[in-house]
Amino acid sequence: MENTVSPRPAKTTDNNANRTEYYVKLTVAIVIGLVGVFIRFVPDVIPSLDQMAFTFSLIANLAIIVASIIAFKVVFDILGFGKNKD
Repeated sequence: MENTVSPRPAKTTDNNANRTEYYVKLTVAIVIGLVGVFIRFVPDVIPSLDQMAFTFSLIANLAIIVASIIAFKVVFDILGFGKNKD
């Protein structure tokens, strides 16, 4: 009996979630967020900077907000809600 199964072409998908640029951007966002968290506690570690606690808190909050925006943008691009540049 002869094999009558014909080879089928490879399956192609539009899944672009494995692109390296997404993981690089997510890593940058995580690093920015961690820097923001560490900056928040600098006045606790160095008591001479205690009078600048508001400034460190402001910088930390801005860093965490920027990191969150970058992370949400990348996740929405992966899910396909963003504009495709292709």
